[in-house]
Amino acid sequence: MADSAASATAAPAASAGSAGSGPAPARRGQARTAVLWQAVSAVLDAPTPRDVLDVGGGTGGFAVPIAELGHRVTVVDPSPDALAALERRAAEAGVPKDALRAVQGDLAGLLEHVEPGSVDLVLCHGVLEMADDPAVGLAVVADVLRPGGVVSVLAANRTAAVVARALGGHFAEARRALADPRGRFGAQDPLAARFDEEQLSRLLADAGLTVQSVHGVRVFTDLVPGALVDTEPHGAADLAALEAAVADRPEFRAVAGRLHLLARKIAS
Repeated sequence: MADSAASATAAPAASAGSAGSGPAPARRGQARTAVLWQAVSAVLDAPTPRDVLDVGGGTGGFAVPIAELGHRVTVVDPSPDALAALERRAAEAGVPKDALRAVQGDLAGLLEHVEPGSVDLVLCHGVLEMADDPAVGLAVVADVLRPGGVVSVLAANRTAAVVARALGGHFAEARRALADPRGRFGAQDPLAARFDEEQLSRLLADAGLTVQSVHGVRVFTDLVPGALVDTEPHGAADLAALEAAVADRPEFRAVAGRLHLLARKIAS
């Protein structure tokens, strides 16, 4: 079971069915993110363009497709190399320059680059597990949202890390991830924290955001060997459909690689 923040922001699929086309690695990537992309697409389904902020959006796996749909996107990321790749990707896709803005920065410093109350949707994918203070970061996210705006949070699941370390034969690390308050398995752990559904819901509520839905992302795709997916003609599409079928079932999302929550800033 892979457990990296970078893999959380792979290129999205427009639908579960699209996971059946393209090279094998791309099909697997689409199966991993189909549930996430469907949830985000529902928020973007509006008669007018939305203002979207992608925090830690990196090379634009979500930002570029969203901009292609006609929305206005700002990507804030600490890596200049990732932002350069984002701009190349946007240019290759034919995205107008005024539709996508790339800014070097981080979660805590969003208000240096984005006006308060100016954003309809914030993508916060694979960011909280790297943040120094997730609570402070989500408070800033709430500040930049308009009333009625939505944040899409994708974060590493503690339970999945315990399962992954155990399946890999790292039993002591699995126990450490289970006992550690931040869900870390040791000093070599690349993530600063992992979460469970209750923790994420509490963090969002403390920031003044109301959880609308919870999904499990990558319930099976991190466990199934890639060769099994690649050798079946419809393997990736079938896997994506299975992920969609279990995404909102609590017994499955408890062990999903990532937890996805949509939360809204209720108009006062």
